[in-house]
Amino acid sequence: MSAPTPVLRTAVYSGTFDPITLGHEDVIRRAAGLFDRLIVAVAVAHHKKTLFPLADRLAMVADALADCPGVQVLPFEGLIMDFCREHGAVAVVRGIRNVTDFDYEAQMAAMNAKLLPSVQTVFLLPQPPVQCISSTLVREIAKLGGDVAQMVNPGVAQRLAAALPAPQR
Repeated sequence: MSAPTPVLRTAVYSGTFDPITLGHEDVIRRAAGLFDRLIVAVAVAHHKKTLFPLADRLAMVADALADCPGVQVLPFEGLIMDFCREHGAVAVVRGIRNVTDFDYEAQMAAMNAKLLPSVQTVFLLPQPPVQCISSTLVREIAKLGGDVAQMVNPGVAQRLAAALPAPQR
């Protein structure tokens, strides 16, 4: 008699990743250690005006996590719970930087539980050195000519520099 096939525990970490930051990377790398497979779901994000098109955001995430086994990068559109169902996920991972994030994410977790009760929400705090970083702040600092080297990986920093005009001084 053969051994039963093990069930892989899949989690999903979603966002627009416009761009992916070191805070995102911290949460992703730690979540990858908790699950057999982690899907980083990059949102099409029709509701937001993104700096980078979807193909560039997917490439940045894939490049940043190329050394991270068990992580898959996929695009998604629509409800994250539909994406979870489609990919057999048992959990959604969310990064929480502060109390404001927690209030929003707790409400989303409750709604997601109503849509798909079999999927748990797991909250992870980024490590303190990267906890304050957000994609919005990274974009703003880069647009104003500031140094984002301590907020994103070098490949992302290069893409930001190429995507933004040099600030006028």
